[in-house]
Amino acid sequence: MSFNIALSGVSAAQKDLDTTANNIANVNTTGFKESRAEFADVYASSLLANGKTKVGDGVLTAEVAQQFSQGSLKYTNNALDLAITGNGFFTTVSDITSQDYTYTRAGEFKLDEDNYVVNSTGNNLLGFPVNDDGSSASVSLSTAEPVRIPDSSGSPQATSEVDIGMNLPAGESALDPDDFDPEDSSTYNAATSVTVYDSLGESHIQTFYFIKDSGATNEWVVATAVDGQMVDIADSSGADVDPTTAGIDSVGVNTGNHYAAGRLVFDSTGDFTSVLASDGAAMSDDKLITEQLGVGILSNGSDSTQQLSIDFNLDTDDEPTQYASAFEVNNLEQNGLAVGQLSGIEIDDTGLVTATYSNGTTEPIIRIALVKFANEQGLTQVGNTSWKESVDSGEALAGEAGAGEFGKINSSTLEQSNVNLTSELIDMIIAQRNFQANSKALEVNNQLNQTILNIG
Repeated sequence: MSFNIALSGVSAAQKDLDTTANNIANVNTTGFKESRAEFADVYASSLLANGKTKVGDGVLTAEVAQQFSQGSLKYTNNALDLAITGNGFFTTVSDITSQDYTYTRAGEFKLDEDNYVVNSTGNNLLGFPVNDDGSSASVSLSTAEPVRIPDSSGSPQATSEVDIGMNLPAGESALDPDDFDPEDSSTYNAATSVTVYDSLGESHIQTFYFIKDSGATNEWVVATAVDGQMVDIADSSGADVDPTTAGIDSVGVNTGNHYAAGRLVFDSTGDFTSVLASDGAAMSDDKLITEQLGVGILSNGSDSTQQLSIDFNLDTDDEPTQYASAFEVNNLEQNGLAVGQLSGIEIDDTGLVTATYSNGTTEPIIRIALVKFANEQGLTQVGNTSWKESVDSGEALAGEAGAGEFGKINSSTLEQSNVNLTSELIDMIIAQRNFQANSKALEVNNQLNQTILNIG
């Protein structure tokens, strides 16, 4: 019996050494959780045995239990390196159509050839779909989907409004608007341009021409062109006008070309007072509106009904002025956007993945899913620093990072192994001593048996 007891001690010491060696081997494995060999004594007796004199039957390995304490954090320059502080696991699948989930704390993620986020073994990271405002549409694993970083362009936005503010020089010579010719700079006093965009994101140049009207005091006529083609200013209702019947606001009459224009009115102090449309009516919102750009300008298949509202910002710091100084543009902005290319991604502590595009827009893509378990130590190890759900672990509960007991996600960060190398080396010495002691017990038992055999 003593042989068996000593052998069980040797086996237990070997298991302890194996566990310690595995911990040490994975001291640099991202997301690794150390294990601890747990032992129990063996005791068996019959009903007729004297329990008071019974000796134990040795030792056995009760469990090799993983310890899910937090590992230290290591900061990197890769936004797809992710670490969880607190409870929670990332969820991965081996294929984008699979629902065979594995769980990991190792956040060394990267993009595959299809721009899906995968780990070093090629498993896809899962996330929750999000609404346009970044809120999660669902937090159920059944609706989770593989995280993909789109390589497509940011959506363009057609220009609907141009804000403009400038100083029109009071000392300029007045001109006859009927003589206006956009090809002849002597027929207008000033001009400026801005880039605008159609519904497909293609850029166009809108030019503004300012003519100090010789037929009125402190009034300027403004005409506009897109891509070098004159565009009529619509009337106060926004409807297109016939430039040949637009009265005093039809410019270029003497050149044989009629362009419906708008009118800016100033007082004797140079302050901006009102905007008049082509029909002579004051615009209630102090904006001029171009006619629909139509297929004559927008011939690329974009929205031919696009109109451009020109806002002169009355009663603001950006409103036009008529002072005795040079022509100067103080404000010139438009609200359109070109097609944008993906320029970067950001992942916040709730796991929200946001794409940034070169046109200045941002778009929420997905929220990285986290799961937790009632009993982490009940998870089944499957290698590659991953686990699977088991009866002992309980069912995976999905949720957002930072909510409830779920941990937070740190981008450009990796969770290192939680192995304490100093403690492991001490444990190795203890396990080695245990092995040696049990081996000595075997040797002594062998000597005693040999002595008995030699008697007589």
